[in-house]
Amino acid sequence: MGAKARKASKKAIKKASSQFPNSDSKTASADFLPLEGGPREIPETKPLQKNATVLYVGRIPHGFYEKEMEAYFQQFGAIKRLRIARNKKTGRSKHFGFIEFENPQVAEVVADCMHNYLLFEHLLQIHLIPPEHVHPKLWRGFNYKFKPVDYVQIERKQHNKVRTLEEHKKLVEKIIKRDTKRRKRIEAAGIDYECPEIVGSGQSAPKKIKFDED
Repeated sequence: MGAKARKASKKAIKKASSQFPNSDSKTASADFLPLEGGPREIPETKPLQKNATVLYVGRIPHGFYEKEMEAYFQQFGAIKRLRIARNKKTGRSKHFGFIEFENPQVAEVVADCMHNYLLFEHLLQIHLIPPEHVHPKLWRGFNYKFKPVDYVQIERKQHNKVRTLEEHKKLVEKIIKRDTKRRKRIEAAGIDYECPEIVGSGQSAPKKIKFDED
């Protein structure tokens, strides 16, 4: 590019920049044109009414359960309902729960004061839940005292139940079938091992058997 071309390009740039007003000058035009029909009035926003009474409580430490939580949070105000999420099978705590206070102001104070509160090496996470976000089934069975299922007792009853002769034969056939599969796996692994015989496989009438009455 020659000197003449450079001068021509500079003149074009100056000419183009002169068409736009300087933002720093007092005579600068407004950035936006006025709306048609004059300025519009912005409606006044009313302050939202804080009526949330339900709190989410997360990172609940071990041993801090319903009785302990109720006794601790009662110092702020009256508690309406409280529940901790638990495992349906074991009944163990899932380390989060919900508290409902009777007064929304008390709930707000608890959320402000107890959020990130260190309790038994756990930082409590407490948040207000708006009423429209509270699940309708949240408080279903909240006062139910969990009773863990004794699966060992159930299996014991199933194992020791009185069986008919046909049921006993089916049970023995299943045991023998599993034993033959185990023997084949041991042989395939190249292990020289003599499996013991199954006790009761040749017995036709065990102790707990129910015969059909003629």
